[in-house]
Amino acid sequence: MLHSHRRIAIPPETRFLIPLYQQRAEFGDLTDDGNRRELATFITRRGSKFRDLGLDVRQVSREIVEGPPTVGSAAGILFRAYARRFDKERWGDKRPGYFSYIPELLRMFPDAQLIHLVRDGRDCVASLKRMPWWEHDSVVSMCVWAQAVDYCRRAGRRVGPQRYIELQYEQLVADPEPELRRLCEFLEEDFDPSMLTPHRVAGSAVPERKGWHSRTRETVDTAAIGGWRGQLEEWEISLMELVCGGRLRRYGYPITGVGGRPPAAALARYARVAANRRLAVAKRRFQDRRVQRHYQQPVAAQLTRGQLEKA
Repeated sequence: MLHSHRRIAIPPETRFLIPLYQQRAEFGDLTDDGNRRELATFITRRGSKFRDLGLDVRQVSREIVEGPPTVGSAAGILFRAYARRFDKERWGDKRPGYFSYIPELLRMFPDAQLIHLVRDGRDCVASLKRMPWWEHDSVVSMCVWAQAVDYCRRAGRRVGPQRYIELQYEQLVADPEPELRRLCEFLEEDFDPSMLTPHRVAGSAVPERKGWHSRTRETVDTAAIGGWRGQLEEWEISLMELVCGGRLRRYGYPITGVGGRPPAAALARYARVAANRRLAVAKRRFQDRRVQRHYQQPVAAQLTRGQLEKA
């Protein structure tokens, strides 16, 4: 929908942005052209999904080498090149796992606006069960959904309503225009009616090999709402509604009470997985603070007027 807007480009999911930030110290002094060239190679290397963007490696690498000496600028140059491919002024990026890296993303893009798309957690768990790339069980999926809601809302409180907005999937697909108008107002863009027919641009924005995104090539409908009722087992529903009931109610998702109280073993596993995931994030952020103390170079992008003002 956003990529359908005449001024906004949203690329397919890439894999370079978070590793780029985490390994920033390994590139040395970025005021050195050779180090920026190494940085460009890292971004465009095999495995980064660069090939899905339809860009020329040499051209993007040249722009990175000639650009400002920060990792945020290098990433922004790539996304800017993608937007330019469609003659657009603005770009965004999305990947579900970004929810746990919002502080890192804001260090690279201090003027970023955050869009949090919320979906009924039970439908999210049911969807992940069908994904060929998801290697975890439904208990882990529940933990991920809960973390996503908590971390995003925390980020929203931090940056404020001018830079954070929540949309709900169910409302978006049931009546797209009011939600998209609200989104465009948040982005300070005029509403573009083309956003109501995103299937028309899906062929250029979604790699065909990603079969799990096949619905992007169809007209928007509500068919995927509530599928969890026939796809989750009773113990999964009861566990999700117990451990995430408050979060579900907050967004108006009804609690069914199906299955009664979940098995004690499932409850214990959820608690253990949730604690381990919180610990992993805490360790990662501790390590990042250690890197920050020794990394004396700026990180933030210096490409837009807003970024330059903050710099």
